Amino acid sequence: MEDVYIIAINPGSTSTKIAVYRNKECIFEENIKHSADDLAPFEKITDQFEFRKRVIMEKLNGTRIEKDKVRVIMGRGGLVYPIESGVYRINEKMKHDLVHSPVGEHASNLGGFIAEDLAKDFPNAEAFICDPVVTDELDEIARIAGHPEFTRRSVFHALNQKATARRHATAVGKKYEELNLIVAHLGGGISIGAHRHGRVVDVNHAIGGEGPFSPERAGSVSVIDAVKLAYSGKYSEKEFTKMLIGKGGLCAHLGTNNAYEVEHRVKNGDEHAALVYEAMAYQVAKFIGMKAVVLKGKVDGILITGGIAYDKWFVGKIREYADWIGPFFIYPGENEMEALAMNALRVINGEVEVKEYQN
Repeated sequence: MEDVYIIAINPGSTSTKIAVYRNKECIFEENIKHSADDLAPFEKITDQFEFRKRVIMEKLNGTRIEKDKVRVIMGRGGLVYPIESGVYRINEKMKHDLVHSPVGEHASNLGGFIAEDLAKDFPNAEAFICDPVVTDELDEIARIAGHPEFTRRSVFHALNQKATARRHATAVGKKYEELNLIVAHLGGGISIGAHRHGRVVDVNHAIGGEGPFSPERAGSVSVIDAVKLAYSGKYSEKEFTKMLIGKGGLCAHLGTNNAYEVEHRVKNGDEHAALVYEAMAYQVAKFIGMKAVVLKGKVDGILITGGIAYDKWFVGKIREYADWIGPFFIYPGENEMEALAMNALRVINGEVEVKEYQN
């Protein structure tokens, strides 16, 4: 088989990750950091397009890859309208919705723009996104909230959850579509999904306030207490939102969003840190239990992934509460760059059909 090259692009709020794969092998990867001064001139995230593209090209020009062998440039999917899992061609409708996002501004919105523009510099390359955070495969019953003014939505770490589920299926000699899995992504945000035969039929809205608290997010809190605090006059809307999403969770309790730092505080005998950290594991286990109910107890595996999955103490605490539900499998790390590249390879090998985005 002739070597094919894939470029993966993952814009984050203060960094841009890029990687080059030759077939399944990563031959170049870099996490380009952007300081506050770098980003200060840009009013909107989409205004950062030229700046981010330029720094990417500077790095790629140093790799000396043969441009005509690059087949796919895969961008991290942004906050478009809800879509099913899959690989999507970047079209004009998508670009419009990345600018005028129905969900909000996020650096991942740049992924599609940059990928499509970069593809013009590579004669045989096509540009796609895959499994954005708005991937939506919820059962209709899972959308119903306790008041018609509210609808439960699917916003989660779809890229890593889906990739981890497929990786596990391969490891156990099964197809993803044959399995019932609970996948818990443990990072700055935490999402826990019920994967039934290849579809994520229920998952917490990881940005919108549902789920366990996390290093940066308060998670599910008492609605009545939140309403009282919101109208107390102590906080502006922006401050209150930041308190729940960005400065909640471990950040609020322990003054840090660094789970690695908390892990060391626990090991050094900090009893308060141990209590809060175990409470986070306790909440993760509770939401795993909820997804077991969604799957009616038929659970082939509980997959733990994300950066915090490296912490054996934390994972051990989750297992103390939830081990009875089903077998645990640990896949640490976010694995997003690999997930982007492997989805591109599935396209190249004809294993998956590219979908057309429609809103």
